[in-house]
Amino acid sequence: MSPNQPYLLRAFYEWIVDNDLTPYLVVNANYPGTQVPQEHVQNGQIVLNVSPSSTGKMVLGNHEVTFDARFGGVARSLLVPCKAVLAIYAKENGAGTVFTAEDDVDSDEPLIVEEEASTPAKKGRPTLTVVK
Repeated sequence: MSPNQPYLLRAFYEWIVDNDLTPYLVVNANYPGTQVPQEHVQNGQIVLNVSPSSTGKMVLGNHEVTFDARFGGVARSLLVPCKAVLAIYAKENGAGTVFTAEDDVDSDEPLIVEEEASTPAKKGRPTLTVVK
């Protein structure tokens, strides 16, 4: 299967914009292929305002995010690989999501999730129940 992170990124972006909030991206500026203004990078990360009013030619693709923006009055073209996006959130209230390595699994191996220790172990055969 293809990674779900680009789809989640687009969904959160649309949700934030639809609620008249300002979407911000947290980007790993050191990720290979990332093209962002290095003079604004702090601790290897950059936070970008990606609202429709602050960007031009925005494309949220399956492999990268591209858009034009101005920094200190200077127009720039930015390219951010989807894997470099660490989080998307609304500036006004912090609503959004953080992306982890598990959100972007490239292998064909199934993801194995262990049950929490607090879940009681059930004995016997499993049963299905119809829920209406």
